[in-house]
Amino acid sequence: MILKFIGPLAAIFGGLSVALGAFGAHGLRAKVLDGSLEPRMLEVWQTAASYQMYHALALLCVTWLLTQKPELTSAHIAGWAFIAGIAIFSGSLYTMVFTGIKWLGAITPIGGVAFLIGWGALAFSLLQLGKAS
Repeated sequence: MILKFIGPLAAIFGGLSVALGAFGAHGLRAKVLDGSLEPRMLEVWQTAASYQMYHALALLCVTWLLTQKPELTSAHIAGWAFIAGIAIFSGSLYTMVFTGIKWLGAITPIGGVAFLIGWGALAFSLLQLGKAS
C-alpha cells in the first residue's frame, strides 16, 4: 500500500522544501528586516526546510527499497516514520514561525524521534536486503 504513494509523496515533500526554503530566504527575511519577525525564527524555518529535504530524500531510498523487496516490514516502518517525522518536526516548526506559538517547539522532538526510528528501520531494512542477496 505505502509503495503506491511514497515515491510521489517524497517528490512532493522535496519540492515543498525547496519552495518553503525560498519563501524563508526571501519572504520571511523581509519580515526580519522590518522587525515583525525575530531573526531566530528565520533559522528555525530553515531548519524545518532542511530536515524536510533530507527526509524526502530518505523516503526516495525507502521507495527504491520497497521496489526491491515490498514485503520488508522494516522498510514500511521507515517510510511511515519519515512521513510522521516530516509532519511533526518540520510541520511544528513551520507552524511555530507562522503563528508565534512557542509551545509548539515542545512537540518538535517527537518528530525527531520519528526520524531516528526511520533511520534505524532503514538501516535494518538494508541489512535484510543484503542477507537476501
